[in-house]
Amino acid sequence: MKPADTTNHIDSTDMATPNYTPQLQAFQQVVESRRSVRRFTDTPIPDAVLADCLRLAMLAPNSSNLQPWEFYVIDSTAKRELAVKNCMGQNAAKTAARLIAVVARTDNWHEHAQQVLREYPTQPVPKKVKNYYTKVVTMDFIRGPVNALSVAKWSATQVVRRVKGPIKSPYYTFDDVKNWATNNTALGAENLMLALRAHGFDSCPMGGFDEPAMKDLLNLSVDHHIVMMIGAGERADNGIYHSQFRFDQQQFIHYV
Repeated sequence: MKPADTTNHIDSTDMATPNYTPQLQAFQQVVESRRSVRRFTDTPIPDAVLADCLRLAMLAPNSSNLQPWEFYVIDSTAKRELAVKNCMGQNAAKTAARLIAVVARTDNWHEHAQQVLREYPTQPVPKKVKNYYTKVVTMDFIRGPVNALSVAKWSATQVVRRVKGPIKSPYYTFDDVKNWATNNTALGAENLMLALRAHGFDSCPMGGFDEPAMKDLLNLSVDHHIVMMIGAGERADNGIYHSQFRFDQQQFIHYV
């Protein structure tokens, strides 16, 4: 897949401010018109469009810019057939123009920390930044064989809290790191779905799939975690199963 032309960015002079919101209406339309579409037409998604959507997906916020995500576009006919089967034959997978596995990685944080330093926009890298990625990030993630260092990290954290006050909890277990990776990757998935909608296409995030079978199909390791499958394409007339509704927002919003 060829990368999309990324030169068409918003001019800084057209950037929204609290008193100037030129993109607000368009953004509202994108968010409000996004639906989980279950059936798609035969209209293909051009490679350039998909590449731009994936580029926008990877502009999502993520912890320390470590970018633990990967996106597997399943275009092979044979793999696509098996992937649909692994998605329980859902219409959103079966009729999608493109089927994408959104994957979180728990094994590349150290490699990505080093890559950040190599590609940091200011060279030489400021000492504070270098120390953060070589020391703070390492202490945050490292657990040692069979979590041998986690007990020491936990004890040190309790001491700091008592002496100096609040401190960010490091990652003590494999599940801690997995939660970190999947949370960050889900942000990228949302960007992807909104980008597809802005390009006139739709999507459906699917959690109903056989993850072990899908990981085998994509040759993924124990350090890869499929956060969701996304079916994407042009919305069919019968692609939305019911009107959109949400619970009263006051049920979820608390001012404290």
